[in-house]
Amino acid sequence: MSQQLLYRALVSAKWLAEAIKSQQAGLALRILDASWYLPKMKRDPKREFEERHIPGAVFFDIDQCSDRTSPYDHMLPRADDFAEYVGKLGVGNDSHVVVYDGSDQGLFSAPRVWWMFRAFGHEAVSLLDGGLKNWQREGNALSSGKSQVAPSEFHASLDKSLVKTYEDILDNLDSHRFQLVDARAAGRFRGVEPEPRDGIEPGHVPGSTSIPFTDFLTESGLEKTPEQIRSLFQEKKVDLLKPLVATCGSGVTACHVALGAYLCGKPDVAVYDGAWVEWYMRAQPENIISEGKGKTV
Repeated sequence: MSQQLLYRALVSAKWLAEAIKSQQAGLALRILDASWYLPKMKRDPKREFEERHIPGAVFFDIDQCSDRTSPYDHMLPRADDFAEYVGKLGVGNDSHVVVYDGSDQGLFSAPRVWWMFRAFGHEAVSLLDGGLKNWQREGNALSSGKSQVAPSEFHASLDKSLVKTYEDILDNLDSHRFQLVDARAAGRFRGVEPEPRDGIEPGHVPGSTSIPFTDFLTESGLEKTPEQIRSLFQEKKVDLLKPLVATCGSGVTACHVALGAYLCGKPDVAVYDGAWVEWYMRAQPENIISEGKGKTV
């Protein structure tokens, strides 16, 4: 698929500031703050949202909008539950959704929500390049307090081709149907740095490739250019003409791999939703590759 046919994945702070000012008739703009942090980061994204957010934004809770019957963190909800949740945030099927987060990196969790909208059939979704960090750096306005929005009606249907399960990853160990890229930090991938979740040891799925999500970002937290990202994939021997699946710790930063490929004109990267936490808990010890402790029965 050529890049021209893909919905614009990134918008600049300048573009968003102008869109907020004009809010011209017919522009159904919905801005979502999708900040989410690991517990060990000791940050409260809801409280931070109430202190400061982009004018008109509403808070999207990744843990709330999930399958809460699953033993794994923030797995995709059912389509009806997603539709109900985003409808309450004022998102309709005609909305152009712009997602950002307040991370130190620029973008951390927001690509997960970008990917969720696409998985549920909504293509008109973009990420704010550089996130809240760059929005503030460029001197744009902030609001505070809770947000009130009029609810909307949203219809969702899951594109199963964008989601992979434990069974898919297990089958791929022998079938080699797709390449698997892991977005966690290199030390966690190798098994020499701890996982942020208790009871989970680091390591990786056999045959997977490490591309930490931060490799897709510049030092200032903006997304690298498609040319730079293409070079990154080539350097890691990832073939964008072949099937590609992304993984990470719990399905959040994997979405940076999907975003990077999308910016190179490849919109069909699936995400392994259960990611490393599920793999570690369910896989046989020989399928936990680690320079460290690994897994014992």
